[in-house]
Parts: sequence; C-alpha cells; structure tokens
Amino acid sequence: MTRTFRTDVSSSPCMLGGNNPDIIQQEPAPSSVALLSGLSRVFGIRLNEKQDTPDTRFLSDLTRLFHQRRVDAETQMEKHDTPWANVYLIQYGIMRLFREAPSGKVAIHHFFTEGDMVWPVFGRSRTVRNTLCLTTVTPATVWVADFAAFRAAIQSHGEGLWPQFAMALTEELAELTSMREFRKQTMSAKERYQLLLEEYPELVRRAPDNQLASWLGVVPATFSRLKTGAIKK
Repeated sequence: MTRTFRTDVSSSPCMLGGNNPDIIQQEPAPSSVALLSGLSRVFGIRLNEKQDTPDTRFLSDLTRLFHQRRVDAETQMEKHDTPWANVYLIQYGIMRLFREAPSGKVAIHHFFTEGDMVWPVFGRSRTVRNTLCLTTVTPATVWVADFAAFRAAIQSHGEGLWPQFAMALTEELAELTSMREFRKQTMSAKERYQLLLEEYPELVRRAPDNQLASWLGVVPATFSRLKTGAIKK
C-alpha cells in the first residue's frame, strides 16, 4: 500500500524548531512575581488588577524589603547563641528548624517547604540566648528580609496586624509540636511512620532518612527497618 503524506500540515509543536513562528514565545515572569504571589498567600490577600488599594500598598511595602538568595543544601541560615536576624519566604526547597545539644545530638522540630514563611516566632530567638538553628535540607531559593524591618512595615499598616499575623504561625507551630510529642508518648514507631507517609509524602521523598528519623523520634536503624518493611508491604 502506498501512502501519500501531506506536506502542508504543520508538525506538532514538539517537532518544531525553537524559532518557528507557529510557537508562541512567552517571556518568563520576573522573579518579583513569585515573591508577590508568595506574600499574598501568606497574608491571605487575593491579588487583582487594582493597583491603589490598601492590600496592594501593603504587599508593595513588604516586597521592597526582600532580596532573593540561592543556597546549597546544608547551608546554615540561622544558628544558636546568635540573634535570629531574618525572615524567609521559601520559593523552592526545604529547610529544617532544630536544636543541637553540646554533645552534637540534634532534635528537629519542624520542616518548612515551598510557600512557607519562616521567622523567629519566640522572643528569646531574637537574642543571644537563641537556641534554634535553621538550615537548608535541599538546595533552595529563598526570599530574605531583615526581621526588624519586616515587623515594622507590618505594624505601620495597622496596630493589630502584627499580633494577628504572629499569633497564626505561633499557634500552628505549637499545635504541631504538641501533637508530635503526644504521638511519641501514645503511638508505636510503626504507627508514627505510617502517619508520616500519609501526611508528608513529598517530604519523605526529598528529605534524608536520618533527618526524618530525628523528627519522628527514632534512631536511624529503626527508621531504616520501618522503611524496608513499608516497601515490602
């Protein structure tokens, strides 16, 4: 059988050259758009086309405080015995919040991922008595601003804005910490591992096993057995 192919039919887009006029060229969005979108999510503000509204002015004032940083995995962002200086908005990557004992033993309190804002929620963390550390788990792209300037900018837009914002994250961290401690006391390691898989599947795929073990409250060998058992099952 002889087939006749039409030469006037356009190829599918994936077969066309990069400069072919049939492909619509779109300019990548500037990085500031990612920052603006991230801040709007954190503060629960819906973006619209109106440029002169209280919400728009509020976000505009905040965006001027931030600069973008790209850092490698295991980059120390904040360390103990040093006042926590910055606020971070994660565009890409994972960070971990932890304490480290003089013996070197580490207790991981929380992981932060894309879209999360990280800042020193506890007053002690802003002094030389700070015991918290913040380090990247993966390579990360983050937006960084001076914490004092960030807080002042929010306060300048309304007396009650800062307490409202601060309380939301403080309550969230307190609830997650208390629930994790409750589970350690009332659930087996196997049960806690199963909940980890159900509640944080993306984190399990991206964070190192030894860090997940610390967060779960088990030694790495136990975590490895749990993981092997789950895979076999």
